[in-house]
Amino acid sequence: MATLGDLERSVMDVLWGAAAPMSAYDLRDELAGARDGGKALAATTVLTVLSRLEKKGFVARERTSRPHVYRAAGSRDEHMAELMHDVLGGATDRTAVLERFVGQVSPEEAETLRRILGHR
Repeated sequence: MATLGDLERSVMDVLWGAAAPMSAYDLRDELAGARDGGKALAATTVLTVLSRLEKKGFVARERTSRPHVYRAAGSRDEHMAELMHDVLGGATDRTAVLERFVGQVSPEEAETLRRILGHR
């Protein structure tokens, strides 16, 4: 699974929360409001990040309009599940990792895990 840099993660956070696909200019404006000092990124910087995210499979570009608009190719939940799977897959002792993880969840999360596992 490809990892996300800080700026890529910021872009994905905006796209995951967006109700509709966004242009690079819309993303630039949205990111300016979230950045320290409110300084806007150059549109070319946002386009470069979007291009990298597209190559990594995180965003899809819709070419039917100008400027092109971008949307998340998958959900934040899918990304987080893939990260968890990658971490577990890299463990030499998967049982120990799972025990540590389960030992740190809240009672509500433990109940959710029981319910999910009971349906499998």
